Amino acid sequence: MWERASSIIIKEFKQIFRDPRMKTIIFITPLVQILMFGYAANKDINFVPTAIFDRDNTRESRDLLRDFTYSKYFVPRYFLSNDAEQNAVLDKGRASIVIRMDRGFGRNLRAGKDALVQLAYDGTDSNTAMVVMGYANTIMSNYQYRMLKEEALERGGIAEAPRVDLRDRAWFNGNLISRNYYIPGVIASIVTMMSLLLSAMAIVKEKEIGTMEQLIVSPIKPLEFIIGKLLPFAIIALVQITLITALGVLWFHVPLRGNLLLLLVASCIYLFTTLGIGLFISTVSSTQQEAMMSVFLFYLPIVLLSGFAYPIANMPKIIQIVTYLNPLRYFMVIIRGVFLKGVGITVLWPQIWPLVIMGLCVILLSSMQFGKKMG
Repeated sequence: MWERASSIIIKEFKQIFRDPRMKTIIFITPLVQILMFGYAANKDINFVPTAIFDRDNTRESRDLLRDFTYSKYFVPRYFLSNDAEQNAVLDKGRASIVIRMDRGFGRNLRAGKDALVQLAYDGTDSNTAMVVMGYANTIMSNYQYRMLKEEALERGGIAEAPRVDLRDRAWFNGNLISRNYYIPGVIASIVTMMSLLLSAMAIVKEKEIGTMEQLIVSPIKPLEFIIGKLLPFAIIALVQITLITALGVLWFHVPLRGNLLLLLVASCIYLFTTLGIGLFISTVSSTQQEAMMSVFLFYLPIVLLSGFAYPIANMPKIIQIVTYLNPLRYFMVIIRGVFLKGVGITVLWPQIWPLVIMGLCVILLSSMQFGKKMG
């Protein structure tokens, strides 16, 4: 059995490395993708283009604006003089926020009255608007506390007004860097795409070049043929994982706190699932174009339902149930757990055993489907 399977393995490696374009796709494309996605998949908001509309122009208004512009978040780009300009910068997307203070702001503060500040947001991107709103509320709270403190000193009262001191601590990603969260997911997505594409072309390519008939009349068994097709792609995919993981850690400084060996073992289990799915697509496809289209139709839903960009807990209940059939959902938890949390197999085992069952099922299904072709 091993002798016949090894012949298929050797043939696959020779066929892959004989084509220079295939070597580029296998080894260069994943590195380019991780570089592109590594810079693009970043939701940190550090520089918010800001427009300032100060109709009051008093010491109090300038102090508040100084708090905004001296922070690392709000970058003043426009200084407005009328309502039309305010509408224009928001409509054209030139500014994400307009800080507006009408006349009487400083006078009301000095008189102990409520002073109005208007923050007009571009709510097109709701997540960005919520983050910007949080920054603005923090600056406003600090400004208000400082004003109360100065007023108390002027009146001879208590310099420090009592307040609740909230101290938070973020575990696993102390600086809340979004890239640390997204790059492990990008690694999983790239490996999924590459393994699906490589294996989906395996059998259908044999059909197109006319060697399938030779395989059918040979003494090789369906399971031996599937193993011979899977192992080369599994080895190549593991090399890809190693390369893009090294790039993520060394170039983007994503922490790898867990056991690298555990990550590779879990990746092997996951790869046999995706490679098996790709082989099944290859067995039911007639042309390489049909196989490629089938891969893309399968790939997009599993990424959307994996928790890569959108939390599964926010999805409808019926969709959450469907995600349990998605192998990428489990691998996302594994790769992020190894990278960011440094957890071991005792924590990740509930994610590993479904992948084992899925891998065995899809390989058996692919073998049966190919057996029908040979029959």
